[in-house]
Amino acid sequence: MGRVSTAAAAATLGAATSSPAPAQQPAASQASRGVRTYNIRDFGAKGDGQTLDTAAIQAAIDACANDQGGTVLVPAGVFVVSTTQLKSNVTIHIASGGRLLGSPKPADYSAGVGVPPGNGNIVVFYAVNAENITIEGPGTIDGQGKAFYIGYGDGRSPNRSPYVERPHLFIFYRCRNLAMRNIFLTNTAYHCCRILQSSYVNIEGVRIFNRVNHNNDGFHFNSSEYVKISNCNIACGDDACALFGSNKFVTVMNSTFSTRWSIFRFGGGQCENVTVSNCVINNTYGCAIKMSFGAGSRIENVSFSNLIMQNVTGPISIGLDSSSRRPGQEGQARPKGIVRNIAFNGIRAFVVEKPDFSEHPWGSTSRPGEFHTCITLNGVGDDYLENISFNDVQVTYAGGGTAEEAAVRDVPKRAGEYFELGVLPAYGMYARNVRGLTVSNVRFQVASPDLRPAVVFDHVEGSTLNGLSA
Repeated sequence: MGRVSTAAAAATLGAATSSPAPAQQPAASQASRGVRTYNIRDFGAKGDGQTLDTAAIQAAIDACANDQGGTVLVPAGVFVVSTTQLKSNVTIHIASGGRLLGSPKPADYSAGVGVPPGNGNIVVFYAVNAENITIEGPGTIDGQGKAFYIGYGDGRSPNRSPYVERPHLFIFYRCRNLAMRNIFLTNTAYHCCRILQSSYVNIEGVRIFNRVNHNNDGFHFNSSEYVKISNCNIACGDDACALFGSNKFVTVMNSTFSTRWSIFRFGGGQCENVTVSNCVINNTYGCAIKMSFGAGSRIENVSFSNLIMQNVTGPISIGLDSSSRRPGQEGQARPKGIVRNIAFNGIRAFVVEKPDFSEHPWGSTSRPGEFHTCITLNGVGDDYLENISFNDVQVTYAGGGTAEEAAVRDVPKRAGEYFELGVLPAYGMYARNVRGLTVSNVRFQVASPDLRPAVVFDHVEGSTLNGLSA
């Protein structure tokens, strides 16, 4: 409260003054180091929605960091910004009338210094090897991502080369003690928040609306730990909460999500100790919960509980395939991937017959495997999923499966995107290569007739079915 009150007071005083703003503030006295407020207008920011204010905003951040931290205030106004470095011990507070607007000009952006190039490193705000950074306030950060729309997405451009020139809104690389709270983030040209190899991350009360370009992810974590997400509202166009690599000790709770592709997407690395609880998922296609793992990767000790899914496809897909797909490597030995100890409790879901893309302006199209979907547990070859449990789960499917689909026996031997399998021979659950599958108090029902069986088990060992209703 003290920090917010100080920032609000500074905003009021800044707005009232009619004298020219000084180019910089004097250094803080020893007594005020770490607690001062740095109004970006005092460093020359215009806030007229036209002038590029990057230099002034960076100067305020630098002065704050040099004085051992404090609060950089974005007062009322529209401040155009491009690539800006965030620094240790600095809080960015955006007032309710404040708006940071990403420049629509690609030439205004650059790669974040020290940010690795994977998935692009062009960015609006970034931090590297920093600590104690906070982004907060009732204001808005708008990336103006529509200005970068060219009709192509990840890894594609008109000349078929990687399309990574679009700026992400935030990239945090190897940061510690990161907080984002009560802020509205919107219209990113690429991913909204990329949090890479960072620890002790607390995200609370953040709202994201990100649907103006391809690959409009919400939160994208890679090999981070001690992450907490709560009370957020995320509506985006691609992965809403992606966890790639070795993420550990992650909790997600009390939030709502909606996207074209998937909400919780896992892949690669050594991922463990993750819980997702008390969340609502709506209008989500490309599978609400999607895991895809290969050779040398591991995921274990993951729990999903008390989830509502309304108008989704999937809704759950877990795949494991340790075989090589690269030409020339088919005969080489590869370490087995591991998927085990995954629990689903208290799930209520309504699965639609096909996706509805009316909320997504770029005209996304459906894949054949997104029709007549079901829960998919998919081990390939001699890979097995282990200790997967479903308890108190009720799913209503749209139905419509045919006798021809029920007769399918040759399900493709792959475990990438769930829709690559095509229409499956079950309407409720298809399980292949699973050891220790528990299905307890589970009800599958259909809104219209479906001629496929509710459940198909293919090489499932040590299963327990108790109270299955179909």
